[in-house]
Amino acid sequence: MNKAVTAKKEEKVSTEAVKKTVKKAAPKAAPKKDSKRGKPVAYGLGRRKTACARVWLRRGPGSFVVNGMEMEKYFDTEIMRLDASTPFRVTPVASNFDIEVNLQGGGKCGQAGAVKLGIARALLQVDEGLRSLLRQHGLLTVDSRQKERKKYGQRGARRKFQFVKR
Repeated sequence: MNKAVTAKKEEKVSTEAVKKTVKKAAPKAAPKKDSKRGKPVAYGLGRRKTACARVWLRRGPGSFVVNGMEMEKYFDTEIMRLDASTPFRVTPVASNFDIEVNLQGGGKCGQAGAVKLGIARALLQVDEGLRSLLRQHGLLTVDSRQKERKKYGQRGARRKFQFVKR
């Protein structure tokens, strides 16, 4: 009886050791690669208010994808579309690139401004000679205006409570 118990314990120990070595030896899964997209040529980060846009430029016919959607579908008004695509209209080089944008935070208007800055910064990585042209149109200037916070003892950021004399 004693031999049977020790044999079972040895069997458990050996199976646990095998499981541990199997876990260590198992290869990690490789990240998925999308064969349709080429290697990014340039990267730019744009911020506006609380929006953050990560922009990748790739060689291609000129498609513009924002968070997996076409730009026309994502930005619903013409003003926001024009704001986001300003670096395209200013520089002749930009039409040779596919643009992929990942947006987070903020509202649509702030996101359009963030995309504009991100594209301009990415274009600078491609061709440093575009700096003066982009600077003339104000595309490299960061618009750092934020919403002012509400202060205690006040109704809003600057609005005060009405003064009562009596």
